Amino acid sequence: MPGGGGGPRPPPRPQPRAEEAGMGDEATAGTRVLISADGTVEAVDRGHVEALLTEGRFFWLDVHRPGADDLALLRDVFRLHPLALEDVAHFNQRPKIDEYGDQALVVLYGANEDEDRLVEVHAVLSGRYLVTLHRDDCPAFADLRRRAAGQRLAADEAAALLYVVADALVDSFFPPLAAVDDRVDSLQDEILARPDDAQLAEVFRLKHQLVTWRKVVTPQRDLFARLAGGTVAVPGMSEEARRYYRDVYDHLIRIAELLEGSRDLLSGTMDVYLSTVSNRLNEVMRQLTVVATLFMPLSWVVGFFGMNFGAMVRGVDGWLAFAGLGLGSQAAAVAVMLYLFRRRGWM
Repeated sequence: MPGGGGGPRPPPRPQPRAEEAGMGDEATAGTRVLISADGTVEAVDRGHVEALLTEGRFFWLDVHRPGADDLALLRDVFRLHPLALEDVAHFNQRPKIDEYGDQALVVLYGANEDEDRLVEVHAVLSGRYLVTLHRDDCPAFADLRRRAAGQRLAADEAAALLYVVADALVDSFFPPLAAVDDRVDSLQDEILARPDDAQLAEVFRLKHQLVTWRKVVTPQRDLFARLAGGTVAVPGMSEEARRYYRDVYDHLIRIAELLEGSRDLLSGTMDVYLSTVSNRLNEVMRQLTVVATLFMPLSWVVGFFGMNFGAMVRGVDGWLAFAGLGLGSQAAAVAVMLYLFRRRGWM
């Protein structure tokens, strides 16, 4: 029987598998690109990473489409905490920062204008390295990696490098937001010209896209408010680095305001669509009412001459009488009705 006064130990947490983590069944390792302290960019394997950690040299390891081997690398080589490893393995996380001793896990989001989707990046940060993992391509992120190549990375640049990554991801929201505003303007012009169901579907698609962005921008803004205010910190974060994080926070505030403005524009576009459709329906109903009203005197004339009373139409016979009294009276009735409609502004 075991001794001690502690309670029962929790069962060991099973390690996440690649297929459970949404990392793809076909790949066991993602594309690993390492930028070392001297600015060298190269593809690396596990042994190379272990050597760099042993030497204590600072590096940035970027993993695109991580797989099971990458999880094993984080677990066995980087000694990542099991809770952090579980979060890294499962994407669709909320923007957040979790501290685990001398390591921190940061979940960030950016936008991919080319594919109209969000890019989720998991960053594992320590004083000696920065590891970023993402499943989707991000042009802004790829450009950042190219710019970092050839530049020397200082041993204490982990927090500063994370700022650069976060700044690139946050700024990637601006181009698609501008594209949404342009699309809303063109939609309003199209709706005023000729509304149809395709435009309504486009409005709902854009609203769904804005809601999706807002779900990640709002918590990401709160995250950087904490980082900028000193409530929470990342390993190696100095007061100078905190000033730069305030800049990211300012950008996120602006993005949140743009999202609200775009949502208001879409709501206005929906009102324009409904008003335009309602006006067109009223116009159709007005025209149908005019046509139906014109048939009222015609029906009366036809009914009058169709009654079986010979005294009323005695002497009315032949084509001339038919044209004069039958068609003529109907034409006169229509002409009088049209005159009255135009005089009153109904046509």
